[in-house]
Amino acid sequence: MAKIKKDLDEEIRREAKNRCGYCLNPQELIPYKLEIEHLIPKASGGESTKENLWLACRECNAHKSAKTKAVDNLTGKTIKLFNPRTQNWNEHFEFSQDKTEIIGKTPCGRATVKSLQINNFYQITARSIWVEMNKFPPKDI
Repeated sequence: MAKIKKDLDEEIRREAKNRCGYCLNPQELIPYKLEIEHLIPKASGGESTKENLWLACRECNAHKSAKTKAVDNLTGKTIKLFNPRTQNWNEHFEFSQDKTEIIGKTPCGRATVKSLQINNFYQITARSIWVEMNKFPPKDI
C-alpha cells in the first residue's frame, strides 16, 4: 500500500466526511480505520495524488480491488464504477425503504453496487443496527 502524507490523508478524510465514498459507512461506527483508496488503481497507472484518492471501507475497497469498470446487469453494458470524488452519490444511489440496502439508480450505480458487493450480509447486518440506533444513513444524504 502506498504511503500517503499525513496532511493529504487528513484532507481526504475531511473532504470525504470520514465515511466510505461508496457505501457511506461512517468512521465513527466501524472498528477499523477507513482506507485511502486509489480511484484509478496504481496497477492501472493511477497516482497517489489528491485527485485520485478517496476514502473507502475495507469491504468496498477489497471488492473494488483494481477494478475501474463492471457490468450493469440491467443493460449488459460494461460501465465505469462510481467515482465518489467527481460524481454525486444521490444521483446514482438510493436507500431501500428500511435504509439497510443501497440501490443503484443508474447503470453506474447498479454496476458499482454489484461489483463492490455493497449489500453483502455483513454490510446489511451492520446497517440494520445503525438504523435502529438512528446513526445511519448520514443525515446529509
